[in-house]
Amino acid sequence: MTDQIRPAHGAGASRAVIFQKYAGLCAVLLSGTVLSTGLPGKAFAQETTVLEEIAVSNGGQDPLGGGDGYVAPTTTTGSKTATDIKDIPQSVSVVTRKQIDDRQPAQLEDVLAYTPGVATSIWGTDDRFDQFLIRGFDIGTSGIFRDGLSQKVINFSSFKVEPYGAERVEVLKGPGGVLYGENDAGGLVNVITKRPVFDPLYAGFLSYGSFDTFEAGADVGGALNAERTMAFRLTGLVRQGSTEVDGAENDRYFIAPSFTWKPNDQTSLTILTHYQSDKLTPNSFLPVAGLSYDASLGSLPDSFIFSQSDFNKFDTENGAVGYEFEHAFTDALTFRQKLRYAAQKTDYQHLYYNGMASATEMAYVAFTVDEFATIFNVDNQLQYDANFSGVENTLLVGADYTRHQVDGENGYGGNYLISVTNPNYNFTVTDPAIYYKGVQTIDRVGLYAQNQSRIFDNWLLTLGGRQSWLNNSFEDELYGSDTSQFDTNFSGFAGLGYDFANGITPYASYSESFVSNVGSTFSGELYKPSEARQFEAGIKYRPTFFNGFFTVAVFDITKTNVLTSDPVNTGFSVQTGEVNHRGVELEANVSLGSGLSLTGGYTYLDAEITKSNDGDQGNRPGLVPEHQASLWANYQVQEGLLEGVSFGAGVRYIGESFGDTANTVKVDSYTLVDAALRYERENFGLSFNVNNVFDKTYYATCNGSSSCILGEGRTFKAMLTAKF
Repeated sequence: MTDQIRPAHGAGASRAVIFQKYAGLCAVLLSGTVLSTGLPGKAFAQETTVLEEIAVSNGGQDPLGGGDGYVAPTTTTGSKTATDIKDIPQSVSVVTRKQIDDRQPAQLEDVLAYTPGVATSIWGTDDRFDQFLIRGFDIGTSGIFRDGLSQKVINFSSFKVEPYGAERVEVLKGPGGVLYGENDAGGLVNVITKRPVFDPLYAGFLSYGSFDTFEAGADVGGALNAERTMAFRLTGLVRQGSTEVDGAENDRYFIAPSFTWKPNDQTSLTILTHYQSDKLTPNSFLPVAGLSYDASLGSLPDSFIFSQSDFNKFDTENGAVGYEFEHAFTDALTFRQKLRYAAQKTDYQHLYYNGMASATEMAYVAFTVDEFATIFNVDNQLQYDANFSGVENTLLVGADYTRHQVDGENGYGGNYLISVTNPNYNFTVTDPAIYYKGVQTIDRVGLYAQNQSRIFDNWLLTLGGRQSWLNNSFEDELYGSDTSQFDTNFSGFAGLGYDFANGITPYASYSESFVSNVGSTFSGELYKPSEARQFEAGIKYRPTFFNGFFTVAVFDITKTNVLTSDPVNTGFSVQTGEVNHRGVELEANVSLGSGLSLTGGYTYLDAEITKSNDGDQGNRPGLVPEHQASLWANYQVQEGLLEGVSFGAGVRYIGESFGDTANTVKVDSYTLVDAALRYERENFGLSFNVNNVFDKTYYATCNGSSSCILGEGRTFKAMLTAKF
């Protein structure tokens, strides 16, 4: 029997998070030849985001800029070269700076809320991480990149993204193993940060929002010398606030200085840095009347749902320093290098729900994390452009190296009982015993090549391949043992398209990627990497008579070597699992000179566990909705009494999903409505944004039959902006 899960609580939402018990005391070590690779690193003047008359011809749009209204014609994420999106034989979505300004998302997953193929807030409003699915695969903790370099979460070091510091956010859908190495099947998200501008920029804002949340931000920049060979930018934000959970913290300090030196047209160096301090409060899943315990006891009161233990905290400090360097030796040969060092300190305490201890009592357990994580990336590229015999050719070769390291200790323990009929947190939580202490190091080395050809003006052929080496090691400081594991993988890519003069480009492609699996079978055989392959076909369309971009894509992704339970040896796993995700995506982005801009899309996803020893073969993976649809539209009055007034509204539909792979707990679909009102006059603006306008109460997901988590309720933000 399948249980249908609907919220039984009053209006509002619980900012709650699920605890996933730390696993993987084994980790991988990779030896360290430091090969490197670079992402395109030219510094460009920033595009403004003020609505204005838009030219149809936008093919030369800066691939690192904010975009042209809601449309971004070019990208670096899909190819690591500045390429027209319609020429890339794989789905790429871009959330422009204008979209971010209009919707005012609070965190990265909110930025992606209107992106087809992306399911956001899958764990409710989990402030610890930016978490989401791409094409049904959990990417949030493993597939986030900043300026083309990996920013993967290790343990609980999340390196959260501040949207105010982003110029645009790009999504590559499907395997991206050739360009980015180890990454899961669904794709990745690349955040392009704000960078120096040569024209004067003086902008700032003040805002007040739900739960007494105050924010102030500033964004300034410009040339540093009369010759305009040096420029800077300084972006900063301060937030003090709370959430719907009583006593919760929602505080942030963020500052991002950057500097560009461009002595001539052939050479540029951009230094990018940031520092961010967060004080947040986690929450946990909660049991549901009629699912987790007897319905006759009634639902938990809101006074408990929207409260938390004083023990809970999630405090982090992170920072990064890096650079992008580019030098053109000739018109045909260009070298690029990108390097970054990032570090985060995490102090995490969490009293979380751990199931029903009895028919009337909930069990809670204490968990702590104290860790320091570092990420070092270097990426070098050599690009060669040539024309011969009717072929325009771009060859890219690169070598990259990444080291992730975490030094930390985790505590776990306690048995705290809370009555269902009289729940409260009026008790003292003591620090649990340390069960894990050690250093995990992951080294990744990759050599890759990609060739993009435009043949006889219309045919578009892309071929690529990468050889990856990965070492994972763990130094156990609690028990005095060391473990290591070495993996290799080859990933390939092939794509073909045809560019018609009317703006239509049909395409087809094949792509691969992999993720490592740490550990071994009962017999001692090391796990092989899980591998993913995708077949995709579609049509991209850029109209010649207005500023818009449309995509239709069909895809088929298979992920193999998935770990499943060993049917003979209890507590061990074997690699006989396989999942298949097939679907259709529709996407539209439009910005018209009349003042109308819109973004929208639809996703159909047929996901199935095709091989398993766990009794769930043929079932649908948990968390994955079959249908999603969204539409956001913004209209700015161009003349008359209301000139400068903007109206925005959006609707998001998320279909039914399951809370477990056994498909016994079904989570209801839900529809959310968002709205915005803005007035701009000369250098100033006033705006008011509301998310979940009707305060819809819904479950984001369930953790099997044990517990569920509420999605975010209605929130608002009023803001005053200035720009000179």
